[in-house]
Amino acid sequence: MDERLTAVEMKLVYLEDMVLTLNELVIKQQRELDALLLTKEKLEARIAELSEIASDIPQRRPPHY
Repeated sequence: MDERLTAVEMKLVYLEDMVLTLNELVIKQQRELDALLLTKEKLEARIAELSEIASDIPQRRPPHY
């Protein structure tokens, strides 16, 4: 009986450690995801800005045509 209890306690300790490790990983991934989403939004805004500037440039053929 004592060995079984010790085995269960050891498994519980390993599981608690695994949960903490996975929690830290999820937190890290969420931070990275937030940073990537912010970068994506900035890039989309910059592309929209450049698109507006490009639409102001007349579309004509180069002189060698």
